[in-house]
Amino acid sequence: MPPVEVLDTTAVHALLAHRYPFLLVDRIAIMEPGVRVIGSKRVTRGEWWCVGSAERDASLPFSLVIEALAQTSGALIRDLVTDSAGVVAYFMGVSRVRLRHPARPGDELRLELTMRQWRRGICRTRGEATVDGRLVASADLTTIVRVSS
Repeated sequence: MPPVEVLDTTAVHALLAHRYPFLLVDRIAIMEPGVRVIGSKRVTRGEWWCVGSAERDASLPFSLVIEALAQTSGALIRDLVTDSAGVVAYFMGVSRVRLRHPARPGDELRLELTMRQWRRGICRTRGEATVDGRLVASADLTTIVRVSS
């Protein structure tokens, strides 16, 4: 098994075009390049989506959990594109979504994605978001890779 490559916050910033408040991945561990990645997101009370909600009601919206999975898939795509200069990945679609349990402030969201198919610039993955082994959400994600001009 190849060594695990860990992308810290600085490397994640270099990989993804997203920035605060919409960067939803803190760290990415590439387990098997082009096959499987695991990201993480620390859910905190000070985030914009949490402002104005009661302490006991605060939870990361499921739409943002799915977006965090989509952002993590960028690490899978990075290893499939030979020359990443000028390449942009666009989240195209989601299917087979299952929403199970909320992720609350103080939780660390584990974002695991597995490659299902890579063909002609279209990437299909299966993603699961968990907190302490408990499933938060799962989905099949589709991303397209384009060369920007």
